[in-house]
Amino acid sequence: MSLVLIVALVAVCFLLAYHLYGSLLVRLLRLNPDRATPAIELRDDVDYVPIDPKFLLTQHFSAIAAAGPIVGPILAGIMFGWLPALLWIVLGSIFVGGVHDIGALVASVRHKARSIMEVVRENMSRRAYLLFLAFVWIALIYIIVAFTDIVAGSFVGVQTLENGMTVSGGGIASSSLLYLGLAVLMGLLLRYTKLSLGWATAIFLPLVGVAIWVGQYIPLDLAKLIGITDNQAHKVWDVFLLAYCFVASIVPMWLLLQPRGHLGGFFLFFALAGGMLGIIFGGKSVQYPAFTHWVASNGEPLFPLLFITIACGACSGFHAIIASGTTSKQLRRETDAKLVGYGAMLMEGMVAAVALCCVHDVV
Repeated sequence: MSLVLIVALVAVCFLLAYHLYGSLLVRLLRLNPDRATPAIELRDDVDYVPIDPKFLLTQHFSAIAAAGPIVGPILAGIMFGWLPALLWIVLGSIFVGGVHDIGALVASVRHKARSIMEVVRENMSRRAYLLFLAFVWIALIYIIVAFTDIVAGSFVGVQTLENGMTVSGGGIASSSLLYLGLAVLMGLLLRYTKLSLGWATAIFLPLVGVAIWVGQYIPLDLAKLIGITDNQAHKVWDVFLLAYCFVASIVPMWLLLQPRGHLGGFFLFFALAGGMLGIIFGGKSVQYPAFTHWVASNGEPLFPLLFITIACGACSGFHAIIASGTTSKQLRRETDAKLVGYGAMLMEGMVAAVALCCVHDVV
């Protein structure tokens, strides 16, 4: 079977799901475009800032689609075959993950854009609230520490790509800092000048590409700069990144979160489009078994490991934290939840499907 056919079928399924099942969810949730959202009622231009749904989509998509929908499908495909992984990605995104995401977003909006933990506190028992709060707290610590350490590791030494090319970790650090600087500058210009978001995107998106390129020529190598080992530099970057997380959580949305997410979302779109073009013009067919074993080589059974391995890309509870933490405070109209909540999840499912195709190519 051709990879193009698989990707095309998945895309058609997601498009139909968005227009048919997504519209059904809008009716079931009784979304009203005339009902004022917290972004409008509580607008303070710090935490509550209503924005156009297509721009909120890029921000929300960049927040939910990280390494999860890429790594998980590849691992699950190798362990159990491509068919179980693909079925869970498609059915999970449409009927589980998408419903979860739009539901969490709307629940937060209906509770004055409070976090999903506060929604649980108001509608469930105290014991349920405390257990859920403890779970989210532990999960956030795990996620922040894990991703912080991964990013810090990419900032030191030399990174070798799959094609054999090498890039400087210090160069990656420089590019990342330039990217954040551009996002802040974009936020300031949007806030204090008459620059439109369209023109800002046209100007700053190419500049982010320049930042990625130029970073390798001005590497910020902490090991050489302050005379320490790469391992010690890794730990220093850990501290800096945790400090950045704190600062990013308290500055106004318009200054960092919105422009950074907006620009980052476009690069995710480009990456997804590039992957699909590679599949279309690569002319490859499926080269991996549709199904391998009910039990993986490490002794883990398909149920529940498949559904745990492919979380992002089919259904991820972490999305509820994002939807209720920042996205709900920017939703301009209730009906925008269909595009931002349900649509973004289907797009992440598309990322997962494209990632799964890499298993077919390389094995």
